[in-house]
Amino acid sequence: MSRAAIIGGGVVGGGWAARFLLNGWDVAVFDPDPDAERKIGEMLDNARASLPALYDRPLPPEGRLSFAASVVEAVTGADWVQESVSERLDLKHAVYDEIAGHLPEGGFVASSTSGFKASDLAARGAPVVVVHPFNPVYLLPLAEISGEARYCDRAHEIVASIGMHPLVLRKEIDAFIGNRFQEAVWREALWMLKDGIATTSEIDDAIRMSFGLRWAQMGLFETYRIAGGEAGMQSYIEQFGPTLGWPRTKLMDVPELDDALIDMIGRQSDAQSGHLSTRALERLRDDNLVAILRGLRRTGSGAGGVLLEHERSLPEGGELDGLPITLRKSVPVTWTDYNGHMNEAAYLELGSWATDALMKLVGADAAYIASGKSFFTVDTRIRYLDEVHRGTMLTVTTQLLEATGKKMKLFHRVTKPDGILAATIETLLLHTDLTSRRACPPDPQVAAALETLAAAHAGRPAEGAGGAVGQRS
Repeated sequence: MSRAAIIGGGVVGGGWAARFLLNGWDVAVFDPDPDAERKIGEMLDNARASLPALYDRPLPPEGRLSFAASVVEAVTGADWVQESVSERLDLKHAVYDEIAGHLPEGGFVASSTSGFKASDLAARGAPVVVVHPFNPVYLLPLAEISGEARYCDRAHEIVASIGMHPLVLRKEIDAFIGNRFQEAVWREALWMLKDGIATTSEIDDAIRMSFGLRWAQMGLFETYRIAGGEAGMQSYIEQFGPTLGWPRTKLMDVPELDDALIDMIGRQSDAQSGHLSTRALERLRDDNLVAILRGLRRTGSGAGGVLLEHERSLPEGGELDGLPITLRKSVPVTWTDYNGHMNEAAYLELGSWATDALMKLVGADAAYIASGKSFFTVDTRIRYLDEVHRGTMLTVTTQLLEATGKKMKLFHRVTKPDGILAATIETLLLHTDLTSRRACPPDPQVAAALETLAAAHAGRPAEGAGGAVGQRS
């Protein structure tokens, strides 16, 4: 079992702890804050309900969380050390002095710093590499990495293994790449506030209702390439490049953050979001990110591609009670309704993914479909037996009830972690020629696999199968 030491358990350190824990690492945290255990526990609750919901395979079994009484205790025996203390260079150097003598051979400290260069952090001889994440660390995949190449290579490997996207900087710069963009927008926003052009709420609307959505999937340059039309990026630059010289922005100047401006920002922010607690805002943020990231996941765009790549490294399959496990999935918020529980449409989606897994098991996989054959669903019956809520890990097993000629009849059982049967989904499918769109017998290898599986499942009870709508037993 790999072990991570987290030095500093605030918003960023707690996010790192959650990211490592939910990817199967044991985690030791050191933070002198007497409320650190409570705060990280609350953050971990949020992470448990959101990160697994991004995947259609289960993450590894959760690691063990412990709280150390000292930096040395946390670091001793650790395979990875993540420093997330306050942005004070003297404090970071003092922490590195404590850590240095307790690193394994070839070990280093990964710093979450949001602005200091690795050479600044390593100025007193400690082996330090910048591994700068974005909040919430357990959901957003980017980690900006800089420092000595030998450390960056190892950091790249570890960061990718826990489902993140490592971006190694070609050159050392203060504030790295992402924060430079954020600070540029922040400066412009402060001027708009000070000059009375817009309120905090109006500025946020301008971002989240427009280019923020485009950037989430395509970033900056792909967005502008499309804006150039069929002629592409060159056309865009020819049209809009000259406007960069117009006096439209104050990005080279920063308003003084005097008491009046700070008070204005505070009052407007309170009016905008003060009715929600910090934890409520975090849950809202996480739910929105899960919905956006799962949307990107469907096409593999942007951060969705990182999720799919990580998911391919996660184990699938297995058996439960002698039946193949065709899906294990945490319920995302997008599957819940105004009553707070999983809604009817989500059960259909759950059943469809389980059916796809069974099809792969018998050889009707992507290559088979590409050859022009597949199974089409013609009838489905769902029994809702127990409430299911956001974040519940569901396990689906599939029993093959019938496989004769063109027909394939499946019985999916959906169980909760406590073993309670939450639902059953009975599905009848017909094998179909995708060219003629007519039913036809499956290819011999698929038919043989179905026959073998049907024989293995023969004689097993299938409680509720074959009943009418409304029949509960």
